[in-house]
Amino acid sequence: MKSPKQVGLENEIRSRLTGMVRTAADILLDDQEIQHLQEYANVVSIKRLGYNDHGPVHMRTVVLNAIIMADLMHAAGIPLSLQADDAGTYEDSLVGLLLAGMLHDVGMSIGRADHEHDGVWLALPIMDRVLAQVYGADIARRVVVRSLAVECIVGHMATQRVHSLEAGIILVADGCDMEKGRARIPMMIATESRVGDIHKYSASAIEQVKLERGVQRPIRITVEMKATVGFFQVEEVLLHKIDWSPAKPFIELYAGVIGKKIKCYLGCASRAESGESTGAAPRTGAHPRTGAHPHPRAGGNGAARSPQHEAGKA
Repeated sequence: MKSPKQVGLENEIRSRLTGMVRTAADILLDDQEIQHLQEYANVVSIKRLGYNDHGPVHMRTVVLNAIIMADLMHAAGIPLSLQADDAGTYEDSLVGLLLAGMLHDVGMSIGRADHEHDGVWLALPIMDRVLAQVYGADIARRVVVRSLAVECIVGHMATQRVHSLEAGIILVADGCDMEKGRARIPMMIATESRVGDIHKYSASAIEQVKLERGVQRPIRITVEMKATVGFFQVEEVLLHKIDWSPAKPFIELYAGVIGKKIKCYLGCASRAESGESTGAAPRTGAHPRTGAHPHPRAGGNGAARSPQHEAGKA
């Protein structure tokens, strides 16, 4: 049975879509195979491995985040990659985002390591079935949207470089799901401390993540927290995903403790607002799991982190 949170997210997703894209959303949101696969992925994630939510609520949250960000870019007159490359329409990009958002973490039903790749072979038969309903005999569009969705899925952990804005949007949409509710169940069932608990505690400090139109750039992300431990989620998870995203030039990022001065990380209106001027330590941009840098100029690879350090990440 779907939870009230899941139903609420589905209603919000549907309310933002029309036409062919709404049809695709209805098919995906009502698909029983997807529902059961997501539920089992969450069992493995939370009960077996001790991670945060990677199930139906998380994947719908990523879908909603991705739709909001895509719409903000579209409203600003910025074409997504399919449209810019004359390979598809904005609607095709949205269908790809829906597929990827709903299926990006199904690999967690197998395990954590390389779940972004393992999940693809679980997702492909579902994609083919859904795309056939959406596009019918239009094999060209089915192939394009399927390939886009696969890029989004394999790229959502930033373990390999992605090149489309759509994949960059999924990468950031995933990182934005850090509100306290995502760590609620792991916090309830935890019986002892373990390496990596900082991810659960820091996520529990995040009260709200807002996605809205920016001032300097099309997208503004604002992270509101009740304690400074929440900055760990921003600096160790979200910022790294943004660094690896082709959508980075279009994002403003602000974060702060509620009732205190907010801190600007990206797209600041003035240098005085930036983290650099407030004493924040310079970041290397290294990937949080592998230690690799997103850009060659960043200076090679750093030390890899332990699997335990990963617990709770998006």
